[in-house]
Amino acid sequence: MHELTDKNFNHLKIHTQYSICEGTVKIDDLKDYCKKNKIKSIGLSDTSNLSGALEFSENISKSGTQPIIGSQILFKFNDVLGLLPLIALNQKGYKRIIELSTKSYLENDKVSEPHCVFQELLTNNDGLVVFSGSINGLIGKLFNKGRFSEIEKIYKKLNNIYKDNFYIEIQRHGDQNEKSFENFNLAESKKFNIPIIASHEVFYLEKSMHEAHDALTCIGNKTYVNEKNRIRLSDQHYFKSTEEMLHLFSDLPEALENNYNFPLRCHYRPLPSNPILPNIGSEAGIDPNELLKKYSNDGLLDKFLNIFKLPKDKIFQDEKYAKYKKRLDHEIKIIQNMNYSSYFLIVSDYIKWAKNKNIPVGPGRGSGAGSLVAWCLSITDIDPIKFNLIFERFLNPDRVTMPDFDIDFCEEKRDLVFEYLTNKYKDSVAHIITFGKLKARMVIRDVGRVLGLPYGFVDNICKMIPFDPSRPMSLSECINREPRLQKIINEDKRVQKLVDLSLKLEGLNRNIATHAAGVVIADKKLTETIPLYKDTSSELLLPSTQFDMYSAENAGLVKFDFLGLKTLTVINKTEELIKIKNQDFKIENINYEDGKVFDLLSSGKTVGLFQIESSGMRDALIKMKPDRLEDIIALVALYRPGPMSNIPVYNDCKHGKIKPDYLHPKLEKILKPTYGVIIYQEQVMQIAQTLSGFTAGEADILRKAMGKKKRAELEKQKQRFIEGASKNGISKEIAAGIFLKIEPFAEYGFNKSHAAAYAIIAYQTAYLKTHYSNEFFAASMTMELSNQNKLSEFYEELKRLNINIVRPDINNCFAEFKSNGKNFYYALGALKNVGYEAISNIVKERDKNGKFKSLKDFIKRINPKDINKLQLEGLVKAGVFDSFYLNRKSLFDSIPNIILKTKNDFENRSLNQNELFSSEDEKNEDILIDSEEWSFEEKLSKEFETLGFFISDHPLTQFKNIYQQYKIVNFNQFINDEEVDEVNVAATVLKVQEKKTQKGNSYAIVKFSDLGGVFELFIFSEVFEFNRSILFEGNSLIITIIKNLSDEGNRFKKINVKKIVSIKDMLNKPIKEITFNTEEIKSLENISNLTKEKGNTEVKIIFNDSEKKIIYKLKKNRKIDRNLLNLIKKDGFLTQIN
Repeated sequence: MHELTDKNFNHLKIHTQYSICEGTVKIDDLKDYCKKNKIKSIGLSDTSNLSGALEFSENISKSGTQPIIGSQILFKFNDVLGLLPLIALNQKGYKRIIELSTKSYLENDKVSEPHCVFQELLTNNDGLVVFSGSINGLIGKLFNKGRFSEIEKIYKKLNNIYKDNFYIEIQRHGDQNEKSFENFNLAESKKFNIPIIASHEVFYLEKSMHEAHDALTCIGNKTYVNEKNRIRLSDQHYFKSTEEMLHLFSDLPEALENNYNFPLRCHYRPLPSNPILPNIGSEAGIDPNELLKKYSNDGLLDKFLNIFKLPKDKIFQDEKYAKYKKRLDHEIKIIQNMNYSSYFLIVSDYIKWAKNKNIPVGPGRGSGAGSLVAWCLSITDIDPIKFNLIFERFLNPDRVTMPDFDIDFCEEKRDLVFEYLTNKYKDSVAHIITFGKLKARMVIRDVGRVLGLPYGFVDNICKMIPFDPSRPMSLSECINREPRLQKIINEDKRVQKLVDLSLKLEGLNRNIATHAAGVVIADKKLTETIPLYKDTSSELLLPSTQFDMYSAENAGLVKFDFLGLKTLTVINKTEELIKIKNQDFKIENINYEDGKVFDLLSSGKTVGLFQIESSGMRDALIKMKPDRLEDIIALVALYRPGPMSNIPVYNDCKHGKIKPDYLHPKLEKILKPTYGVIIYQEQVMQIAQTLSGFTAGEADILRKAMGKKKRAELEKQKQRFIEGASKNGISKEIAAGIFLKIEPFAEYGFNKSHAAAYAIIAYQTAYLKTHYSNEFFAASMTMELSNQNKLSEFYEELKRLNINIVRPDINNCFAEFKSNGKNFYYALGALKNVGYEAISNIVKERDKNGKFKSLKDFIKRINPKDINKLQLEGLVKAGVFDSFYLNRKSLFDSIPNIILKTKNDFENRSLNQNELFSSEDEKNEDILIDSEEWSFEEKLSKEFETLGFFISDHPLTQFKNIYQQYKIVNFNQFINDEEVDEVNVAATVLKVQEKKTQKGNSYAIVKFSDLGGVFELFIFSEVFEFNRSILFEGNSLIITIIKNLSDEGNRFKKINVKKIVSIKDMLNKPIKEITFNTEEIKSLENISNLTKEKGNTEVKIIFNDSEKKIIYKLKKNRKIDRNLLNLIKKDGFLTQIN
């Protein structure tokens, strides 16, 4: 045995986190582990996928360890599904695993787990090794069922076909039935002369991970840790050392020897590849470079004919055309030299197809809008020369990484483009897989569930974890920043365990999803290169790569982005509505210098407008007073952390308050459009070209170095900049000074190509809102049917615009939002739980057979499939039946009866075509329960539940009688009154957004509604923590607010919240003492009559006559509440309340 100690045990069964809810090994951690422990070779054996194959191959080989690639795939033998491990000896073997793994997903029914039939394993076995698997695999399952003869059949077949490439695995983890399974396998090995190999399933690196791994398997299997009848693994599935494995298998030297020698048989690992594009020109027998040149020149000619409106016979003599042609030839040359012609042609092809099919496509996105070729090929709608955009910002011959076009499509019609790609490229196109992670909140929820903790208990803990997608925090960061979490962890051992396990599992892959916007197109069948995946539960037309975006690109696949932009759908729907009355309207033909549109933008009334509707943006617009498209482009680029501080400088220069600083006379032309403020990356590049003679490609490298702050590269670029400027007659000191000035701008500089494209969409929405507000809001709100917070904003804006809104009504409203010019009909499909399809069917019935005459008529005519308890509750709470029956509570309580009656009527109609039971309908059958109507407050609360805001009235209406007493004003009055610095406002909470400062303190942005409209307040940590319990949706408050005039730059910071009081708590608070002041004897009687009931309020009466003042105190305390107080106040003798 001693002579074996120099050998290395090879772990061939590593399960990384790509073995979803099974493996916990992260490949980066494994790489470090291998390097630290000088591991000679390890094998990947993820379950049901090859997702980690390329990442594993690259990372593990960098650590000096030999990667061996394999996977466990489900195979079906007779009626049993189970895993069999496959390992690639060479490229043929790897391709065969790809083929089988892909087939398990793509050629499978929607019911079973992804699998192949066992017969598939018996063909095309070149370069492939099969292991028999663990006790939990296919063979192990058959063994546990006692089907030994079937195992023998499998072993015989595999041994005959694979010969030395089939091994019987021997494993010793101490798992259930493992020992008896080993004995059986050793006997079979001798019987059929099949080699045995020692192996070990590694699910985690350290033994201390066992308990967390056990919880992870429960998450994946949807079971509980304390459930008795579940699969439990031993705590031995960690990465054991060679010494441990040697000791474990010391009695089976053959199994160890086969393990030691196995890596010597493996001669392949997948390698990264340069981008490989399909040759789009090959179909027509034309070189793609020639095709690109032809289509680009044809496109340029078309632009001059249709956009610049030049006669065809004068185009070629035109100076402007010569300028554009020179730029076009320059771009074509770069594209051809970089072998990127096919890429441009592919993108142009599907965009032209989409536009021809009336599928809205965005004007551009990202740096791609800087290409004149892209404009000529209809890829973008942005003229890069008009907006001073630079091609090399997109495609730079001096840069290694290849760019891609991000294209926005109408969300509703994007699938049609995927369908086109499927038909055109067949099995060479796929989506890109993504992996959902166990993030801070998710891991707490999942682990809490499998530990059996109550849902509400876990939910409360999750709510303490801040959720901010723009600045995600790890669980440990959340704990460090949240005192409430620290407190509950210290006080409750259950939470301590929950958090300990969650910290170990955080960041692991939780589930598989699809990046629906990302598509790869290959030059050949995709499975020649990568494995594919398909989610049978999704409606996606295309399969997905098993590789994520990073690995797919490393494998040589080129990504195409098909992003869904809701605003394009809104614009398209608005256009369709406008065409009902104006058939000639086209959004692309609008005037981009419309004064009314800029007036709207300058007013800050931008609710519903793309990119510019946030409160901060509104304030920026009010101060900027934009009067040209360039201003909107600048604002889109500036409104971000960092460059935001330059907005006041831009505004002051624009309005002539300060003089622009152009840094140098030669730079005035570049910086004049932005009033001396460096806003765009393109400006930094133009400065380098103008002052220092940089090529566009070199300028792009400089721009990137400044943005990434790489000091060594930056110093090198600085010297090049100064030397180039010196050659142009600029002193080194001045050049160095200019470089230092532009450096901070470059760090935050925005891509003007992207800003210009999005500014155009923003302007288009502003134009539609200005000139076609009813159609614009009908389209916008229909696109947000399920987003009640957004609908609330739109509703307030409709009120501000004095558009008459018809409340939800079963006879007047529709499934979607509609307007006839006079009235704006609220969508029934926007009511919570109602369902768009069901309400559409009800509206169709109404349109076909007339309005519903009564509740009985409604019940008689609708299909019971279109209503259920939740749907009817939503309709009743919104008051849609008020026109026939005002008592909503009675209707609500009668819903079970209504549903039963609907079903009976429908069955009668189905069975009796001649209405034999019509007499039944004539009976005055009362199905309504006689209930007392909801109170005013209850009615509004129910309305809020189904609408998300208040539409028939406002909760504050019932408290108007206290406004004078507490000097309450509306928020808008306060904002517009420059004389007042502090007031009380009464408001109802609509939405609370809790956030964290960088120091970890909680604060909130709260949306309120008062009788004058909707507004937001920023509530700082101290006030927020003190009032957290009363800041919930639907609660009405009195808020004391003060103006802070020291900071005018941010709307939120202008207003400080000083105090918050719940109106209900205040009104329900007992009155300790009350004093009445009167001069009339009869008033004493009135007071006595009002306050006969015993209670806790001490009552004093001051009686004044002409000669003396008499003070009485009632012997017994009386019951006096705020409602009674309001009656007393009318008599005018109340003086003091304590």
